[in-house]
Parts: sequence; structure tokens; C-alpha cells
Amino acid sequence: MKNLIKMFFVIVCFCMVSQAQAQLNWGLKIGANLSDASFKGLKDVKVDNLSGFFVGPMIEFKFPVFGLGVDGSLLYSQTKMKFINETTNIGVTNKQHELDIPVNLKWSHSLLKLIGIYLAAGPDFSFNLKSDNIGSDLADIAVSTVQGDKASIKRKAANVGLNFGAGIILVKHLQVGFNYNLPLTSSAREDIKDGNVANAIGTLFDGDTFDTKNKKWQISVAYLF
Repeated sequence: MKNLIKMFFVIVCFCMVSQAQAQLNWGLKIGANLSDASFKGLKDVKVDNLSGFFVGPMIEFKFPVFGLGVDGSLLYSQTKMKFINETTNIGVTNKQHELDIPVNLKWSHSLLKLIGIYLAAGPDFSFNLKSDNIGSDLADIAVSTVQGDKASIKRKAANVGLNFGAGIILVKHLQVGFNYNLPLTSSAREDIKDGNVANAIGTLFDGDTFDTKNKKWQISVAYLF
């Protein structure tokens, strides 16, 4: 993670050196997350996706031709979902806190001097900062949980996805965007057949493997100087 953060700031420095030939903008990005998590191996559990948020610095480097550019952000991101036992209707909220580093190739076009459009796509690198344990939360809604009978299903330390986005540009500084993040790796995975799952929540699983991927829809606002 440290190497990627260093790379982010190296890109910033490179852009500053190249500013004479192209345009560099920097600013703040903030927005809303809506999780669209998929689960393999769960049964009798309903998952409600809840809204979260993200915020952090952003840089944009525009090339002098074709309307092409590159942008990158260093974002604190929070996502939430709620597990509900369909038998008892007992629910628990599960939160995840991440450091997101999206890097996008961007095409923009000015329709008028005061408005423009853009399309963006690129990789997204996410690092788990602090997250609720999925196994412990499932134990909280299991029918027969006993004290100390807690399974551990932790999220992975990092995962990779792809971003696809579009938006509008207002008065050259304000960007309002809509983004979809497609995960390429699982955010959590456990082999249930190996006995890692406690008996208390065994009734909530179906199959040999528990696997989850967290797709995200995002609405963002960025102001660039």
C-alpha cells in the first residue's frame, strides 16, 4: 500500500513538472457509495445494501490534444450493508472502511464555455483499513448462537476493480459524475468445508465455499482548481 501511495505522489510531481505543456488541476472529491454486494454460499439471509460515502484529494492531468487526460484520487471510503436472518427477521449492519486509489483515463469535450461532458475508465485499488467481521455479524443473527461460538470471516487486505464513469463539467471547475466499480477479486472468501465456520452459523451457509464481491455505484462531486 505504501508503494502505491508513493506512486500516487510521484504522478503528482510528474504532472507539476509537465504543467508547462499540459494542464494540471487538483482539488477535492466527495460522493456517495451504494453497495451492490453479491454473495455465494449464503442461504436464508437477506442482504440490504446501504449508502456510504467517500472523500479525498483528486488530481487531473489534461493532455493538449484530443481531449484526453488522466485523473487519480486518494479516497477514504465507507460502505455498509445489512444482513437479515429471513427466519427470525433479526438484522445486523456490517461496515467496511477502505482506502481507494482510482486511476482513470479520461476523455472530455466542451459543449459550451460553461459546460462539458466526460467519460472515464481505469483500475481501482482498494485497501481494507478497518471492517466488521462478517462471521461475527452472521453469528449475531444466527438462531442458535451461544457465547464464544464466533466464526471468523475477514475481508481481504486489498482488492482490485475497474471503474467506468461519465459526468458533466460546469464552469470548468465543477465535475458531477456517475461511476460504477466492477470488482475483479473477491473481498472475502472462506472454504466452509474445512471447518472454519462455527456450528452456530452453519445453518446460514449452503455449499462448500463462502465468497463475496462488492460492486459499487457512486455519485460524485469534485471541485478542481
